[in-house]
Amino acid sequence: MTPSIQEAFSADGPLASGIPGYRLRAQQIEMAERIAAAMADNSVLVAEAGTGTGKTFAYLVPALLSGGKVIVSTGTKNLQDQLFSRDIPTVRKALGSPVKVALLKGRANYVCHYHLERSLADGRFLSREDSAHAVRISRFARKTKTGDKAECADVPESSPVWSMVTSTRENCLGQDCPSHKDCFVLAARREALAADLVVVNHHLFFADVMLRDEGTAELLPACNAVIFDEAHQLPETASLFFGDNVSTAQILDLVRDARIEGLASARDCLDLPKLCGTVEKSARDLRLTLPVEPSRFALLQLAARMGFDNGLLGLMREVEALAALLETQAQRSEGLENCWRRAGELLTQMRRWQGGADTDYVRWGETYTHALQLNATPLVIAKIMQKQMSGHPRAWIFTSATLAVQRDFAHYCAEMGLDRSESAFWDSPFDYPRQALLYAPQSLPDPNSHGFAEAVVQAAFPVLKASGGRAFFLCTSLRAMRRTHELLSEQLERAGLDFPLLLQGEGSKNELLERFRRLGNAILVGSQSFWEGVDVRGDALSVVVIDKLPFAPPDDPVLSARIERMKNEGRNAFMDYQLPRAVINVKQGAGRLIRDETDRGVLMICDPRLISKPYGKRIWRSLPPMKRTRELDEVLAFFELS
Repeated sequence: MTPSIQEAFSADGPLASGIPGYRLRAQQIEMAERIAAAMADNSVLVAEAGTGTGKTFAYLVPALLSGGKVIVSTGTKNLQDQLFSRDIPTVRKALGSPVKVALLKGRANYVCHYHLERSLADGRFLSREDSAHAVRISRFARKTKTGDKAECADVPESSPVWSMVTSTRENCLGQDCPSHKDCFVLAARREALAADLVVVNHHLFFADVMLRDEGTAELLPACNAVIFDEAHQLPETASLFFGDNVSTAQILDLVRDARIEGLASARDCLDLPKLCGTVEKSARDLRLTLPVEPSRFALLQLAARMGFDNGLLGLMREVEALAALLETQAQRSEGLENCWRRAGELLTQMRRWQGGADTDYVRWGETYTHALQLNATPLVIAKIMQKQMSGHPRAWIFTSATLAVQRDFAHYCAEMGLDRSESAFWDSPFDYPRQALLYAPQSLPDPNSHGFAEAVVQAAFPVLKASGGRAFFLCTSLRAMRRTHELLSEQLERAGLDFPLLLQGEGSKNELLERFRRLGNAILVGSQSFWEGVDVRGDALSVVVIDKLPFAPPDDPVLSARIERMKNEGRNAFMDYQLPRAVINVKQGAGRLIRDETDRGVLMICDPRLISKPYGKRIWRSLPPMKRTRELDEVLAFFELS
């Protein structure tokens, strides 16, 4: 007999008897009941649950007991893997649930037989290491059931070979592919369609939503409930997917594929390699019209760069010529036909971006180390979300540890278009007044002043010394991160302290975290990557230092366009948009500190605006109820008690 929510979570229920270390938490049961009620009513629920509530079990139990098809969407692939490999099997076994579960990722995560074979035959790898990686992937592809690159442990996820042996939506040959019946992507989709509970990530969910507009969505039409974990990330992800973009990386991928297909099926077309070279040069030249350092540029800034407009026109001309040549060769193979179609689509996207005049979208560019992406991003996603959520009745659950500002969800619901939603808030069960201390040091200069990074390191150093390292140093920009690392390195050397100093980017996020945990006395200096989705329990982490309040830079092209629009509507962009986002980011950073009932630690926020500005109160009042101090002596005493 199926247990009720109360029975499942009770002290003598299936979770308590089936899961070692299970603890009864009132917040968790209440949350599970609210989610079950929303699923039964096909309603919308926005729910914040503080760290330690056990929100994963609180939504998995109702999902497994509901009897309908449920999609669970997470913020990251890591969390996706954790849910599928650890959390769901644990709860499913405890409940004795017969529910069929599937994991579905974006196609770039699965080996593509066709592109693997083509790349091995072409053999144009940049290094001996790349060549060795390709051989290992080939061996993996022969024995794997899923083709998921996360299972191929002996090839790093950062290897450039992965992009050569996986498919994209553009270069997939679909039913024309000679390996169609063995396709790992299609196998994963078949599993997902047959499953009762499907675990996806936000990017994949919105990709499916976009396909719905073309009539080819697979997941959404069949499901009874959608549960978003890490729902605070959704506005950003939705903006990305409901917008339009085209990049020089896509053009370089096209050139690479056209060359390989030409060698395989059109060796006598001597103009093809020459024209591919011309297009490649044009794409690289366009990227070089902008500074080397990755950055974001408003439309006017792009237009002001010498050579940008002409470079874009030149690239469009070359892609048009390549499309015309590929059309003459398209009948010779499915691969060449696919390249011809892609060239036409890329040309259309570039023209659309260049001539875009829709005032509901902002046009801008973003540079990466070797690529330029041209974006058109919607300024408001509320109406688009409402359209996607209309139609077939189903439940929509939005949950995270950080959605509210002082328990108020108005800003999130307004941005996401959740007009008729219910909301609920549960505090963390942790004893924050006993376990944690919020330290706002005195006499720090204005965050925009020269020498701020030096002052922050100077103020933080006695705290790091007292804690014996064991710290995250979270910075709001990559430049501040690098400078902080440099200054800390000097200070540690001067003081003769042997605390290992780790820097974001020195290895993958997972590698760095593993080293941090293992070392036990390290200081990790990071930027955006380490503000959220990071779980270090126990003694290895006892201090989180935040250099500045994480307001997005006002010159960011999307933010400045949104601010301008809100001003024109007579709204206060700072209070309605910028401040709530900063609060959620601070809550995310602060959430790294206390991950368990036995953890103790200090949260140090070095931005004087937390105390000096009226809005600072809204920020610290949104944080868990830690004891607060401005005195270094109290911080040192806190560690002496440890």
